[in-house]
Amino acid sequence: MRRIRKDDEVVVIAGKDKGRRGKVTRVVDSERVIVAGVNMIKRHTKPNPARNVAGGIIQREAAIHLSNVMLFNPVTRKGDRIGFRVLEDGRKVRYFKSNNEVVDV
Repeated sequence: MRRIRKDDEVVVIAGKDKGRRGKVTRVVDSERVIVAGVNMIKRHTKPNPARNVAGGIIQREAAIHLSNVMLFNPVTRKGDRIGFRVLEDGRKVRYFKSNNEVVDV
């Protein structure tokens, strides 16, 4: 089970976009995620008529390391650490360490 998953709202805690908040659009691998509107880069692309790509300078999101993001806690309105817990019915869920509230319902 992963601490950060797709569609989670996260806060960037380090780097040029520190303090920005966004939704995880994709989990790249075990250590990197792509967050909407965060870590924007400019990519110079060549035109490709076969794929109907115009080319030019395209701005898109780059991957960011998991250690630089925290899951956003809507109750405290801050980034929060995550723990794991097994419920009585046997499900393994994530919870916020600050207020023990379960993330996955």
